[in-house]
Amino acid sequence: MENNTIKYYNENAKEFCEGTLQADMSQYQAMFLNYVKPGGHILDAGCGSGRDSKVFSDLGYQVTAFDASEEICKFASEYLGRMVECRRFEDVTETDCYDGIWASASLLHVPKKDLPEVLGRFRRALKADGILYASFKYGDGECMRGERRFSNFTEEQARTLFNEAGFAVIEFALTGDVREGREAEKWCNLVGKRTK
Repeated sequence: MENNTIKYYNENAKEFCEGTLQADMSQYQAMFLNYVKPGGHILDAGCGSGRDSKVFSDLGYQVTAFDASEEICKFASEYLGRMVECRRFEDVTETDCYDGIWASASLLHVPKKDLPEVLGRFRRALKADGILYASFKYGDGECMRGERRFSNFTEEQARTLFNEAGFAVIEFALTGDVREGREAEKWCNLVGKRTK
């Protein structure tokens, strides 16, 4: 993730986190958890406010959460009542560690050229048959929205990205934004299983 994007989140952490905390992600959480064994270990990669980590923890999953923004980590740590690590996707070096990786609206800030390497790290960090959820804004190419970079994907492009990184896509959903007033924004949601 680029420094300008991280700078944006550091400067707008409270407003951003409070604006996403109440977003209803239950449909996508269920899509993901349907394939993750009960009580399994989940990595919340780019956890933002900690909203999803809390849901997973409350359901009995073991959760490790991180974000690249120091200020967002402070908010999430306070919200969750435990430490949230400040690190980047390229710092994921674990091997055969997680039953699932949840990357909700986080990988979309990684330049497209760097995504195969990041997904390779995720694949190694997952156990055999581990599950990855990721979401991207629907579209084509890369763009800047204010200070933040976004990598947009069509369904075909997102499926190809997953397949080439060693994930079999087991669910895909093209949906509207769950935040009030932003329903017209479209998202690609994918659940992939690590292939052997």
